[in-house]
Amino acid sequence: TQVLRKSLQRGAVLSAGSFLGFEVHKLISGFAEVHASFKVEEVIEQADYLYGSGETEKLYRLLVQHKNSDDAELLWRLARSSRDLAQLSSTSAEEKRQLTYDSLEYAKKALEKNESNFAAHKWYGICLSDVGDYEGIKTKIGNAVVIKEHFQRAIELNPKDATTIHLIGIW
Repeated sequence: TQVLRKSLQRGAVLSAGSFLGFEVHKLISGFAEVHASFKVEEVIEQADYLYGSGETEKLYRLLVQHKNSDDAELLWRLARSSRDLAQLSSTSAEEKRQLTYDSLEYAKKALEKNESNFAAHKWYGICLSDVGDYEGIKTKIGNAVVIKEHFQRAIELNPKDATTIHLIGIW
């Protein structure tokens, strides 16, 4: 009976240990999920700080690491930073062209990920206009209606964004 009692106690301890182990695993998994979403917010916060500080190259290096992200907030910021880097006088003509096309792809991907993101529409319109500079006047005129539609959609989604209102006025 004593052997049976020790076996039962050992079984109860192992069961309790397994249960606690499972609970710890769930807790750690939960922290990992929170950490993953927190990391995106952290990157966005850092990106906004770098943008506000005029750190164009650092901003691009930070965001290009996330070019395969599914987060529209990261992607439109990457589109903006790619465009901003292309606008720098220190950027070579070849790099300007590549960055301009890349920026359009990032903005397009941001739209695919979140169609209701006003900034994705705004930056898609801006980047599409920039690509027109490389494609020629016929393409630029052909894209004008699409650009206008994206600016209008951005204004519908955020009627207080002064930049988009200005852009539609220029259009």
